[in-house]
Amino acid sequence: MEVMSAIIVDDEPLALELLSNILSEIYNIEVACHCHNGREAIGKIAEIRPDLVFLDIEMPKLTGFDVVTALRGKYTPMIIFVTAFDRYAVKAFDIDAVDYVLKPLDPNRVALAVERARSRKCKNNSNISAPDDISLKRKEEFSEHYEIIQKVSNQVRTRSVKDKLVIKDAGVLNVVAFADIDWIDAAGDYMCVHAAGRIHILRSTMKQLMEKLDGNLFVRVHRSTVVNITRVVSIRSLQKGGSTLVLENGESLRVSRNYRQHVSRLFSHC
Repeated sequence: MEVMSAIIVDDEPLALELLSNILSEIYNIEVACHCHNGREAIGKIAEIRPDLVFLDIEMPKLTGFDVVTALRGKYTPMIIFVTAFDRYAVKAFDIDAVDYVLKPLDPNRVALAVERARSRKCKNNSNISAPDDISLKRKEEFSEHYEIIQKVSNQVRTRSVKDKLVIKDAGVLNVVAFADIDWIDAAGDYMCVHAAGRIHILRSTMKQLMEKLDGNLFVRVHRSTVVNITRVVSIRSLQKGGSTLVLENGESLRVSRNYRQHVSRLFSHC
């Protein structure tokens, strides 16, 4: 298995040392150098041309995103963001970062990020052969997502951040597109987000969640249930005044009497 070269960029010496120690225990990855700020990182990336960069986000003068911007049109390695803040996850997703790892670091989580990078390199080994080919090769690697990013305006890209939920689960950040969500049910102060065959657990109140969701796409059908209206295939009336929504996946969701008029009015415009 080919050795991957890496650079670690972080303005905190202890964070650099900890990540370096974790990576030293991972097979076939070699840390070429440490950088303490974004400007130093840009120079070292151009000089060393590593396979992978572990990049902090909040640093003085140049942030991690500033570093990525400065690399555009030049040699661009795979990026794994390593940060204490979850609020940048969607932006990292939009620039095709390999992964987004939260501090405090979990060695198993770092190892998973490295495996993701290794898998990407294996699938696209020819993509990093020449800096002039980076733009074309990235299109091949990330064809659908890359083309969306390139074609839409800055205004649309900004708005697209609102079309995703960032869900933190056991140190892992999952970015879930609204379009992938089937329905959501509440369990106390936790929301169970049913999306693409998985259930994501989100700590939130129903009120907070509804403020994040697209009101044209999601409707509350019960005190504890929200549904993506594009998933509904039929509405069945019940004898006592309520109704049931049947989803594409065969699941049935009860509509309470308090919400039935809202639901009927919404679907009358579809």
